[in-house]
Amino acid sequence: MLTLKNTLKHSRGLAAALLTGTALLAPATLLAQDGETTITAVMHSGLRVLDPVITTAHITRNHGYMIYDVLTAVDDTFTPQPQMASWAISDDGLTYTFTLRDGLMFHDGAPVTGADVVASLQRWGKRDSGGQLIFDVTDSIAAPDDKTIVWTLSKPFGPLLDVISKQSAVPPFIMPARIAATSPDETITEYVGSGPFVFNEAEYEPGVSVTYDKFDDYVPREEPASWMAGGKVVNVDKVVWTTMPDALTALNALSAGEIDYLEQVQIDLMPILSGNPDVTVEKRDNLGYVTIGRPNFLFPPFDNKLVRQAAMAALDQESMLATMQGDPEYYNVCGAIFGCSTPLGDEVGSEMLTGRPDPEKAKALLEEAGYDGTPVVLMAPTDVISLNNQPVVAAQALREAGFEVDLQAMDWQSVVQRRAQQSPTSEGGWNMFFTNWMVPEISDPLVNVMLNGRGDDAWFGWPTDPEIEAMRTEYVGATDDATKKEIAIRIQKHAMDNVNYLMMGEYVIPQARRNTIENMIPSPVPVFWNMTKAAE
Repeated sequence: MLTLKNTLKHSRGLAAALLTGTALLAPATLLAQDGETTITAVMHSGLRVLDPVITTAHITRNHGYMIYDVLTAVDDTFTPQPQMASWAISDDGLTYTFTLRDGLMFHDGAPVTGADVVASLQRWGKRDSGGQLIFDVTDSIAAPDDKTIVWTLSKPFGPLLDVISKQSAVPPFIMPARIAATSPDETITEYVGSGPFVFNEAEYEPGVSVTYDKFDDYVPREEPASWMAGGKVVNVDKVVWTTMPDALTALNALSAGEIDYLEQVQIDLMPILSGNPDVTVEKRDNLGYVTIGRPNFLFPPFDNKLVRQAAMAALDQESMLATMQGDPEYYNVCGAIFGCSTPLGDEVGSEMLTGRPDPEKAKALLEEAGYDGTPVVLMAPTDVISLNNQPVVAAQALREAGFEVDLQAMDWQSVVQRRAQQSPTSEGGWNMFFTNWMVPEISDPLVNVMLNGRGDDAWFGWPTDPEIEAMRTEYVGATDDATKKEIAIRIQKHAMDNVNYLMMGEYVIPQARRNTIENMIPSPVPVFWNMTKAAE
């Protein structure tokens, strides 16, 4: 990890940020049993949604990594590695045989079997953007015995291991078959994993506090931990995520030693920590995050491409990022939908977003579209330091361009729940929201869920876009980097013209920890294995 001194140096293509907000400290959760080692963390958001397949919310993904494990995982070189299983691939590329390692056990004492893996992958494949493409060419997936999974394809899918090993949006977490049998359109109600921590349901207060206990029967891999791969060795007895709605309160709690870790530090408050010798402020990883706006394609006004283009003309990245961060050292104007630092990054077609806003052009597009003043319901989370400014800036810019805007304030977890509703605004629906992604989550057409054009099976916003689906399928079949890049540029042009989403740039928010916390893995996803806590 790179320590932040008085400033965090930012270069084009190295933007790092964290997602979503915070909530409210429950002092009782800070009291550990005698002799127990407890890490108390303030994460970016309270936790209410516990199903890591049903949503792409980062706090739910983080929860998933605490209690579940994955079949394979990428290390810090983006290379897929065995995690729960090793694999072999047939010469024709059509058959993948996975073999579960010894010692895998669910928290209820049952062994992990091939049947659990098959059920989990099938449920995941109905929700995940890349998973849907894999299952399009899947002939069968079966468990001939308790230790073996055989995945047979109708035609080769070269990036299969990359897709199932991705660390986010959405990782294929392995659950007991009875739980994975839940419809992918419904949330699970039982939370049994085989990961390094056990979810303490008795101490769970939705949106306020969540407790994880060390799973004593977890058998780590022998390799060193690297991102989501390697040995997940737990060195503490408990981890408590507590929620604080006020950034200053959280900083003061960290300074006083009431909490151990703060996932997001508001940049204008960083000087408060600069003189504290007991606290380290740092970047968690050397990769970037992006912030984006997502329109709802199902209902007016954004069911009309001209209206979406008008929104793009009204907004600009510089105004958005400057309001969010204040200091240009912490943000980067970037119009590449795959991230400016990635091999597929290209900014073609993004001039309206990366240049100055053009409200007159927006007004002309609205007139051409026949916009009738339909209000834009813009969901605005108020409890997330990396998300509270974007809706406010967007609302003002859209109004100046001729839009009617209904800015509705709510907490982030309410946004997470409401954005999944396919209802018209008159029945509690929405027209636009903003969110953030790690660069690895948007870095190619298979993992970038905002490029899914499968209508009701797409990500929130639900565009029906057969043209982009054809290009994503073409990308799967590409066998060389030059072809992949050419397809990615075509997808970039299409996404900018169709306004699949509003790419609003890259930015950085650091984390902070007490110096008693050591051996944190420098990973885009915050994890609590490998970490140690010394006495004050």
